[in-house]
Amino acid sequence: MEKQVIISISREFGSGGHEIAEQIAKNLGFHFYDRSMLDDLAREKNLQIEDLEKYDEKPRNPFISRRVGGHTNSMEEIVAEMQFDYLREKADSGESFVIVGRCAETVLRDREGLISIFILGDAEQKVQRVEEIYHLSKQEAILKMKRHDKNRKWYHNHHSVGKWGDSRYYDICINESKLGVEKTTEVLMYFIEERMK
Repeated sequence: MEKQVIISISREFGSGGHEIAEQIAKNLGFHFYDRSMLDDLAREKNLQIEDLEKYDEKPRNPFISRRVGGHTNSMEEIVAEMQFDYLREKADSGESFVIVGRCAETVLRDREGLISIFILGDAEQKVQRVEEIYHLSKQEAILKMKRHDKNRKWYHNHHSVGKWGDSRYYDICINESKLGVEKTTEVLMYFIEERMK
C-alpha cells in the first residue's frame, strides 16, 4: 500500500494559499478539502448547509454557550468538532489528501504522513489580490482581510496546540508575495516530494 500523505495548508487571507492548495492537490492527484466539506456533512447528517455555514470557523458566544461534562451547546463548537471528526475519518481511511484550514495540523498531528504548511504574504500584495477577487475598494479590502485573519487566528488558537502562523508549529512557512502563486507552488511541490520519499 502507498504511504499516506496529508498536506495541511493554513494561510493568511489574500495570500493565495487556497489557490496554491488546489494546485498542489491537482498536481499530486489528491482529494482536496476546504469549506466544501460542509456540503458533505450537511448531506450525511441531513442538515441545512446554511446552518453549518453560519457557524463555520466562528468564535463561540461565551454568554450563551456552556460546556458540561465534555458536551457543549455552542453551535460553533459543534460544527468545528464535526469537521475535525470528518478529517479524522478521512485520515483513518488511508486516503491521501490536501486540506485547507480547519486546524488540521493539530487535529491530525499524530499522523505519520502529515506535512503542515503556512502561507503568508506581504500586506500590499494581499490587499491588491482581495481588491481584485472581491471587487472592493482598497479600504474595504483591508477591512475584509483584517476581519478574516482575526477570525482565523481566534478559531485556530482556540482549537490548536500552537499559535496561528507561528513557524515552530509548521513544517514550512513561505511568503507567497516573493515568488507569486506559480513559483511558490513549485517550491512547495519540491518540498512535499522530498518529504514523500
